Amino acid sequence: MPFELSLRYSTPLTPIADVEEVLREFLRLIGYLPEGEDGRGSEGPIAQSLAYRLVRDCFLKDPSRAWYVEELTAVLKTSKPTVYRHINKLKSLDLLEEVGGVADGKGRKGYRLRYGNLARAWDFTEANAQNALRRYRETVNHLQTLVEKMAQEATARPLAAVRSAPRERGSVR
Repeated sequence: MPFELSLRYSTPLTPIADVEEVLREFLRLIGYLPEGEDGRGSEGPIAQSLAYRLVRDCFLKDPSRAWYVEELTAVLKTSKPTVYRHINKLKSLDLLEEVGGVADGKGRKGYRLRYGNLARAWDFTEANAQNALRRYRETVNHLQTLVEKMAQEATARPLAAVRSAPRERGSVR
């Protein structure tokens, strides 16, 4: 699954004391929640959206707990495909980790905040973002080198063409 994170220049939300407001805006900034005016998304108020409730009521309420899809569908009153869509989005941000599987005795996978802590999970997300930006930088540097080489070749070509053009009789070089 590809790492996906929306980067936007933003003022830190530290002056805001309301956890709901900070959470909503943070999730919007990183690209998890949709952009909407007046705290509304396509489903209605963001605070009542499934995406927001999944993070707030499950993963932040009990961050070290492994949540199974069946539990999430019951808590959120939605379908498994919908829960998986949101889990996959959070996994693409590298905020969630899979736990359980064969070890839980039932072969089920659970999901929780990476390291059971939002700040530590964000450390992982941030490291991945830095790696992605470093790779972009390598590509930009390579592209710049190719552009400069192309420009040098274009400048050298007309000069070489003039030097190698056949001489006409009677012309002096």
